[in-house]
Amino acid sequence: MSLVLIVLLPFVGALLPALMIRAGRNACATSTFTFTLLAFALLLSHAPAVFRGEVVQAGWDWLPALGLNANFFLDGLGFFFAGLILGIGLLIIVYARFYLAKDDPMGSFYTYLLLFQGAMVGIVLSDNILLLLVFWELTSLSSFLLIGYWKHLPEGRQGARMALAVTGAGGLAMIAGMLILGDIAGSYNLTDILQHKDAIQASPLYLPALLLILAGCFTKSAQFPFHFWLPHAMAAPTPVSAYLHSATMVKAGLFLMARMWPVLAGTVEWFYIVATTGLITMLVGAVIALFKDDLKGLLAFSTVSHLGLVTMLLGFGTPMAAVAAVFHILNHATFKAALFMNAGIIDHEAGTRDIKRLGGLLHLMPVTATLAMVAAASMAGLPPLNGFLSKEMMLHEAAATAWLGNGWVVPALATLAACFSVAYSLRYIVHVFFGAKRSDYPHTPHDPPAGLWLPPALLVVLVVLIGLLPATVAGPLVAVVAQAVIGGALPDYHLALWHGVNIALALSVVAVVVGLGALRAYPRVRAVWRAGPHPEAKAMFDAVMAAALALAQRVTHGLHNGSLQRYLAFAIGAMTLAGFATFIGASHEAGTRELLPAEPVAVVAWLLLLGGCVLTVMFFRQRLLSVLVVGTVGLIVCVAFIYLSAPDLALTQISVEVTTVILILLALYFLPKASPLSSTVSADPLRHLRDGVLALIAGGGMGLVSWAMLTRDGSSLSTYYLENSVSGGGGTNVVNVILVDFRGFDTFGEIIVLGIAALAIYALLDGALHGRVARRLSAWTPDLPVSVDRHPIIMVVATRVMLPLALLVGAYIFLRGHNQPGGGFIAALVVSIALIMQYMASGFGWAAQRVRVNYHAMIGAGVLIAAGTGIASMVLDRPFLTSAFDHFHLPLVGEFELASAMAFDTGVFLTVVGAVMLALANLSRMGRLTGQRPVNRTAMDVDPSMGMSKEHN
Repeated sequence: MSLVLIVLLPFVGALLPALMIRAGRNACATSTFTFTLLAFALLLSHAPAVFRGEVVQAGWDWLPALGLNANFFLDGLGFFFAGLILGIGLLIIVYARFYLAKDDPMGSFYTYLLLFQGAMVGIVLSDNILLLLVFWELTSLSSFLLIGYWKHLPEGRQGARMALAVTGAGGLAMIAGMLILGDIAGSYNLTDILQHKDAIQASPLYLPALLLILAGCFTKSAQFPFHFWLPHAMAAPTPVSAYLHSATMVKAGLFLMARMWPVLAGTVEWFYIVATTGLITMLVGAVIALFKDDLKGLLAFSTVSHLGLVTMLLGFGTPMAAVAAVFHILNHATFKAALFMNAGIIDHEAGTRDIKRLGGLLHLMPVTATLAMVAAASMAGLPPLNGFLSKEMMLHEAAATAWLGNGWVVPALATLAACFSVAYSLRYIVHVFFGAKRSDYPHTPHDPPAGLWLPPALLVVLVVLIGLLPATVAGPLVAVVAQAVIGGALPDYHLALWHGVNIALALSVVAVVVGLGALRAYPRVRAVWRAGPHPEAKAMFDAVMAAALALAQRVTHGLHNGSLQRYLAFAIGAMTLAGFATFIGASHEAGTRELLPAEPVAVVAWLLLLGGCVLTVMFFRQRLLSVLVVGTVGLIVCVAFIYLSAPDLALTQISVEVTTVILILLALYFLPKASPLSSTVSADPLRHLRDGVLALIAGGGMGLVSWAMLTRDGSSLSTYYLENSVSGGGGTNVVNVILVDFRGFDTFGEIIVLGIAALAIYALLDGALHGRVARRLSAWTPDLPVSVDRHPIIMVVATRVMLPLALLVGAYIFLRGHNQPGGGFIAALVVSIALIMQYMASGFGWAAQRVRVNYHAMIGAGVLIAAGTGIASMVLDRPFLTSAFDHFHLPLVGEFELASAMAFDTGVFLTVVGAVMLALANLSRMGRLTGQRPVNRTAMDVDPSMGMSKEHN
């Protein structure tokens, strides 16, 4: 279970920063650091097993029949990426503590950071691809919050929207690809999928699955032509940029390509799609980076280039190229995180990131300059640093790769990209730190406190150590990770600083010489660049989004004209068409079950039901009459349930019917009592004809379906419920056992929806109690005369006498529900009706003073109690919401049964009562608002002095 904890700890920790910020910035940062450190320590505890080549697995089955399992596994690749995420995350947390300004909401920042961190760890440790997809989308959402953290900056909001749109669209494509892949392999577990290379690559669906999965990888890892979102994400605070570029967001696509390498790589399609995309991205990113004047912009496009480098290596499909890709991911994470934090230091201390306004900082910021020069030299691929080693390996693999039969295309373009890499890296060093000191810095530059320079310093130490001692420092890690990527034996290689004079060294020398020349002639090179065309990705993206928005608006306005009848016509028509198409397209035979004679009572009830429906259609404009007729229809349905021996359904139906009719009548008080006949309706008789024909066809179709089901023999799930209700759920009331045990998860979801609906009603009606709407409501005059005696004394007395009896009936129905008709839902409606009658008879003010209940809290308590019941069963290693029961004996009381389902039913009871009463309370508050002034009276009204007492107002 420690793997599960590694994933969960960041999410749990995300709850604390917003609270700990009240204790100070140090407490907030410390709590964030602690949870990440705990997750990192748990990860390191598995290091011995991982380095022995073992695969650690954990998780539990949720819905194994559907492949929905919360399974995690840890091998070399997962260990490597989780280590980068958590290890660099620790440095980012420390760095952010000293980087963020005092007026920045640090609690929110660390909350978003931990959510993002947890989502990334979930991606790299997930064994189930459906679970991986959930975490994948969570990274898009949490990165949206991080990129747009500075909400006051338009570019921050724009960058966040762009990142979410691009990566979210790619994620949707990847969902389809993963589902296809799981279908081919016959499993949604990665450990199973990775064993089916031959079946996957031989499938005709291999190419569609490959394209869809790569769409998700390329968008997430900013591959051409989706690279444009990443530089615009630089509007985020520098700690976010450093984290995104070095260890998280953009590495997710590389991780997934590496994870799927054993089953997707090695084909012609993989090579030409992946390697070509990576090569183009590497070159395009390097060229653009050279001409960026913003430090973070330069580093952003350099990240695009290096991501393309790794993608190209993975695309080559050879084991040695995979080893080089793994090694460069490690090296890039170290020097790129250090460089981004270095850029943040310069911006923090000098007040600008514009290279044209910098220079001469070596004399003013010696510590910062030293760290930057080492990290940038590694990015350029200069010896004896780690970037030099992986660049040499890349050039060696590129030199051995042919593209469309040409052996020079790949090495030539890779070397050209390396030339630009040297040039922009050296420009970062020379144009920022060398030259004469200036007198026009926005702020006087100086080295920052240790909290800002220590995190990049630790990474720079790794840059040097890996470069000098690669086999010792990085060798074992690279080997275990590469073996997980390849899925087999490692090629013969060794990591060393010197491999003699070879083609890779020659190409590297060319890159350094050309890069130095480009930097020396930078003004002329920049002039040539400016003279050429420069398509602006942001403008193109904005144009595409504007066109998509315009199209969506045209479609939306064409379909959604505000007519509920139209929406229902489309929905019912589509469902009816689908049903008849299925019926016509399949073979069918007449039913063989013998028909039963229709009893006179059933015929009369059916005629009344039909008549009620017809009357509703005829008199729907008279709202009060139509509500009463609809209520009558509900009561007839209730009688049908009793006739068919379903007392539980009958009790539920009549309780729901009474409650909803009362609430609808209360709401109708504020509406006209008749619907006006609009000119469009009277002028369009064809619409009435359409609705009538559609209703007859849909109703006839449902009747035929019912007829077909009733006249055919077949097995039903009800047999299982009947046989296992007592032995499995401990109750003889099968309906209640289904609700609280067999289908308890459905009931749990329903009470959550009911609670949300009640809160939505509260939010809607609460707006009518304030501001302009409240003023209009207080000036509203009812369209019918209102009696002075709003609370007749006979109704007041009757409801107060009935209240304890109704509460007793509710308690009786609740307690007997597990074995007899009843239960928490019906009891809640009975109690709700009793309370509603108190409000109606005695007034809101009188009832509210005596029933001082927080209905919001009641809804929340109900949901929490229901959830706690389910979690308790999981703690006892039983499926969610599995009930337990036993029989007990007490003196005088005798033998009785207790079931844990009673606690779940209590949650249902509280949620339903809270939801109904919350809606009632708000309608009553609106009624009080309209009753704060004299009302219209007729000649038949009684004397005003005979009105209500003050207590009843």
